[in-house]
Amino acid sequence: MIDRENAILLRFEERHGACTGAGLARAPGRVNIIGEHTDYNEGYVLPIAIGQNTLVAFRPNSSRTVNAYSMTNEETASFSLDERKLDAIPHWASYVAGAAYALQDADVQPAGMDIVIHTTLPVGGGLSSSAALEVSCALAFTSAAGVEVDRKKLALICQAAENTYAGMRCGIMDQYVALFARSGAAVRIDCRSLEHELVPLLMSGAKFVVCDTGVRHKLASSEYNTRRGECEHGVRLAAQIFGGEPIRALRDVEPEDLPELQAHLDPVVFRRVRHVVTENARVVEATKAMKMGNCIELGVMMDASHESLRDDYEVSCKELDTMVEIAWSQPGVYGSRMTGGGFGGCTITLIDTAHVDAFCERMARSYKAATGTAPSITVCSPEPGAEVIRAAS
Repeated sequence: MIDRENAILLRFEERHGACTGAGLARAPGRVNIIGEHTDYNEGYVLPIAIGQNTLVAFRPNSSRTVNAYSMTNEETASFSLDERKLDAIPHWASYVAGAAYALQDADVQPAGMDIVIHTTLPVGGGLSSSAALEVSCALAFTSAAGVEVDRKKLALICQAAENTYAGMRCGIMDQYVALFARSGAAVRIDCRSLEHELVPLLMSGAKFVVCDTGVRHKLASSEYNTRRGECEHGVRLAAQIFGGEPIRALRDVEPEDLPELQAHLDPVVFRRVRHVVTENARVVEATKAMKMGNCIELGVMMDASHESLRDDYEVSCKELDTMVEIAWSQPGVYGSRMTGGGFGGCTITLIDTAHVDAFCERMARSYKAATGTAPSITVCSPEPGAEVIRAAS
């Protein structure tokens, strides 16, 4: 980490003069163990923060302009805090600008800054690189302004940044776990109440392995927004069907309600509803399994989640299915599923520790043979949440 911090500060110095007084902020990516596409339906999710993260060096520049440089894209983007012209900057910079503008919308006034960004997260890989960028920049802005914002409020501000200024109608999970994660524990989030529970990983004989398909399908963002619209349509119809029952989100629909809904809903909308309702139930069961250290039951829930995402929510793709099927065929695997928004990105697999090395070797070989692409494979454990490593001075 120290070498990386020095590297980003050296780049800051190259672009903005001596790095004296520059601050550093970090926010992690995340992998979701289970609970996919439930957050924007006010349901439950069970993610962990991972070691891959976004790091920003920052310093106020006594102006009303933010100058951001991405080491990943080797691009500079400048924007005004007073004139919101998002069409004049690259898309990646809309997450930086969005963090600043969403803070302003929440009556927090950021100052003009010079920022250098470095990430070890794959962009579009389903590990929440966007939330890591928003959260790290939001912490930089608030730190530089000398303002401390409640972390739940900050999570909502960063979600608004993505919804309003980056055009992605995401739920709260990614920003929330980036801010509240703890080492050694998953974060079970109630996306309605915004309360969370830290669930210790008691499975000493198993590991989570994240495998990146290397695929980034362009339809992910548009299809994500489409799925959200279909869920909202399902909620409106469910409220009509059940009359006096208060249904404001799919969180309020129970598994036993599904047969009656199926008789009234369009088949596509019903499948979307069924995924969310059953996925919420799976998160509840998966949390119980984790608390008991029951790898077998957790694996069953993960497998069922993938099948539901593939068949009912239809957000998987050939490459994700191939990767999961390879995992299912390997010794020592308890469960495997796609993770993230879908249409490419990553899978998460729970595997007996004794089989991890062999699994990684077989996955690399078999997936490349099937697709022609070498996957990126990471053994991960729960990491701590975002922080200001050093304040600007």
